[in-house]
Amino acid sequence: MSRDGFGSKLGIIAAAAGSAVGLGNIYRFPCELGNNGGGAFLLVYLLIVLGLGVPVMLSEFVIGRKTQKNPIGAFKMLKPKSGWPIIGYMGVGCALVIMAFYSTVAGWTLEYIVKAVGNQFKDKDLATIEQEFTAFHDIGWKNVLWQGIFIFLTAFVVFKGVADGIEKYSKVLMPLLVVILMVLAIRSVTLPGAGDGLTFLFKPDFSKITGSVLISALGQAFFSLSMGMGVLITYGSYIKKDDNMTTSALSVTLSDTLIAVLAGVVIFPAAFSFGVQPTAGMGLVFNTLPMIFNQMAGGYYFCIIFFVLLAVAALTSTISLLEVIVAYLVEEVHIKRRWATVIAAVACMAVGVFASLSLKSNTSLTIGGKSIFDSLDFVSSNILLPLGALFIVIFVGWIMGKSKFFEEITNGGQLKLSLKGVIYFIIKYLAPIAIMVIFISGFIK
Repeated sequence: MSRDGFGSKLGIIAAAAGSAVGLGNIYRFPCELGNNGGGAFLLVYLLIVLGLGVPVMLSEFVIGRKTQKNPIGAFKMLKPKSGWPIIGYMGVGCALVIMAFYSTVAGWTLEYIVKAVGNQFKDKDLATIEQEFTAFHDIGWKNVLWQGIFIFLTAFVVFKGVADGIEKYSKVLMPLLVVILMVLAIRSVTLPGAGDGLTFLFKPDFSKITGSVLISALGQAFFSLSMGMGVLITYGSYIKKDDNMTTSALSVTLSDTLIAVLAGVVIFPAAFSFGVQPTAGMGLVFNTLPMIFNQMAGGYYFCIIFFVLLAVAALTSTISLLEVIVAYLVEEVHIKRRWATVIAAVACMAVGVFASLSLKSNTSLTIGGKSIFDSLDFVSSNILLPLGALFIVIFVGWIMGKSKFFEEITNGGQLKLSLKGVIYFIIKYLAPIAIMVIFISGFIK
């Protein structure tokens, strides 16, 4: 029985970029940039993404394609009868944890599409919109309903397989995402005073580059590119043996960065035009931006377009998260894909319900004083993701070794890659240090 896989290079790039591109690109990246010096942060971020992001992504692709297996099966094959498969289990567990709370936020995008279509933001100030956002959280069943619908949409795509599901829909969703962003960006830069926002975004003030900015840029780069959660190993296992993984990794990284920058072009000019500082994260997306659209000519339509954008961005990420769990169930537990998809979706929903309900103002669903939603976010972002990425680069750099790594990225010597030595040096020495910095700073914060 042949194993499913991507049918084209475009499919690889669209799916992997779709995994990397998510809600974090739309609200977290602009928020981080706004809090860390604007253009200075962007410059540091670009250098880190290219210098560290591409090599670390390659290390995951190599593990996946070399073994043609899910994260757990991959480490079992490369290092049998050892403790290394634990990394794979961490990846699958991390995908489940992230899917549980991420699908909660993804569900909000559907609620806000309905609100935008119904013109429910008309003539409302920021305080009123914020109150309605809080009231929406307190309607627990509504949060769970939208979350369930979003998980169903995700499962629908994954159910169809890699080529006929993930690749097929990613080829549609990713271009749609870019088109919507460009439409919004054009409208944003034509607003009065938009130039100040563009200046803040693209003109670096080097005096703003501090240790804190470097750490924030490191964290945003690694987490934005879906590293350490098993997604890139899983997608790497579907890459054909004659494809150039290095150019694929570079293309995915550049696509993810382009969309994050486009999101900045959408948000900063609009925010500066209406005298709003875009540093409010979730509040910016679900409270401030609807208020801005409310005051903008043609804002009714652009508000609808924006929340459709958010939904598409979220869907491209949830597809990859669910596929990690499904691939494990299919290959290690030997469950047929259709049933594996159902089981994985139900498992994510079972945990996700508690994440959604824990956001109610009178909730008792807490862990150590944090809501279950915030606890899942903390565990994945500050523990599972950095540890997963750290162990992966250590494995590739110190356990797999140079010769096997070179053999895989050069397709058995058929590709000439002049920078392969530099890439391997980064994976073996620099990446572990950078990830440790992220890991430690996460706990300090």
